[in-house]
Amino acid sequence: MRTVLPVCCGLDVHKRTVTACIRREGASPAAATQTRTFTTTTTGLLQLVDWLGQHGCRHVAMESTGVYWKPVFNLVEGVCQEVLLVNAQHIQQVPGRKTDVKDAEWIADLYAHGLLKGSFIPPAPIRDLRELTRYRVKLVQQRADQSNRIQKLLEGANIKLASVVSDVLGVSGHQMLESLAAGETDVVKLAEMSRGRMRNKIPQLQEALNGVLNSTQRWLLDEQLRHVADLDQRIGRLDEKIEELCRPFSEQMERLQEIPGVSQRLAEILVSEIGVDMSRFADDRHLASWAGMCPGQDESAGKQRSGKRRKGNQWLRRALTEAGWAASHTKDNYLAAQYRNLARRRGRKKACIAVGHSILRIAYHLLKSPDAHYNDLGPDHFATQKKSQLAHQLLRRLASLGYQVTVTTAA
Repeated sequence: MRTVLPVCCGLDVHKRTVTACIRREGASPAAATQTRTFTTTTTGLLQLVDWLGQHGCRHVAMESTGVYWKPVFNLVEGVCQEVLLVNAQHIQQVPGRKTDVKDAEWIADLYAHGLLKGSFIPPAPIRDLRELTRYRVKLVQQRADQSNRIQKLLEGANIKLASVVSDVLGVSGHQMLESLAAGETDVVKLAEMSRGRMRNKIPQLQEALNGVLNSTQRWLLDEQLRHVADLDQRIGRLDEKIEELCRPFSEQMERLQEIPGVSQRLAEILVSEIGVDMSRFADDRHLASWAGMCPGQDESAGKQRSGKRRKGNQWLRRALTEAGWAASHTKDNYLAAQYRNLARRRGRKKACIAVGHSILRIAYHLLKSPDAHYNDLGPDHFATQKKSQLAHQLLRRLASLGYQVTVTTAA
C-alpha cells in the first residue's frame, strides 16, 4: 500500500498518560518507529511537543477519547501542520495483544497510509462559544428540574397553583411562593398578588392556594426559590457573555433568524456547533448526516433494514428538534406545512425531526453564501406538488358524503 506521509505520529490518549508513536518511512521495507509515553500534565504535554519538533513530525492523529483529547489537541495544534481527531470506531484494532503502544503504532500506521479521516473541529473562537452554549443548556435544565421539585412540593401540601397558573415561577407566581415561604396563609392576600390577565382568575387562585405547609416545607420552599434565583442570575450572566462572543457573527445570526422557528438562542447554538465556515462540509446533506439528523442506511441483499439514526451531535440535534417544534406552531410558511404534511402520516416526533433536518440544510446555504437570505416556498408548496393526488382525495371525500362531482380544468 502506498505511503502518503513519510513521517507522522499516532497518539493514544488516556486520563493520566498519552502514548506517542512516530512512524518514519525509510529505505528498509519495515518502517522505523519510536514510541514514548508522556504524562497529561502541562509539563508532560510540552515535552511531547518538543519531542515531536526534534523529530520533525508535523502530522499527528489521535483518538477522540472523552474530553481528554482537548488539552493535547490545543497544544499540538499550534506547532503541527495537521492534527486529526479520529472517531474511535474508525480505527478499531484486530482483537488480541492490545496495548497502549500497539494502539499508538496502529494509529500511526493508518495515518501514514492515508486511511484516517479527521473529525470536524471548529476554530478556537467557535469552540469557546460552544463551551458557553452547552453550559447554558445544562443550567436551563437544572432550572427546569428545580421548578418541577417546587411543583412536587406544592402538590404534597395540596396547593394546586400549577392547575391555575401556566408558569408557577412567573412574576405573580414567584411572589406568591415567596409569601407562602415567609409564612403567609391568607389566601385572599395571596391571590391579590396576581397581575395582568391572571387577575381574572382570583377566585380560582384563592381555592388553589388553600393548602397546608408545615415549617419544614416552608424552609425547603425558600431554599428552592433561592436556588432558582441563583440559576436565573447565572443564566443572565451567561447570556451576556455569549452575546459578546457572538458579535463577530452578528450578520450570519441575523440571516439564520429569518428561518421560522429559529430564535436568537437557537441561532447562537447553530453557530457554536457548526461554525460559519461551511467549506468543511461537502454539501448540506453531508452536514445533516454529520449532525445525526438523517435516517440511517442499512441495506443488505436488496433489503432495507433498520433506519435508525446515528448519534451525531446530540447538542445540535436537540436544538434543531426544538426549532422544528417551534416552526410547527407558526403559520403560512413552508416549514409549518411540512410539519403538518408529515405529522399525519409519521407522527409528531418524526415530523419535528424532519423539520429540524430542513432547518439545518437551510442554515447551511445561508452560511455558505454571504448574500443569501431565506426564501420561503410558501404554505401551498406540497399541495402544488401533489395537485392530482389532492384532487383525487377531495373527490373521494365528496363522494363519501353523497355528492356527485364533475371536474373540468380551468382555461
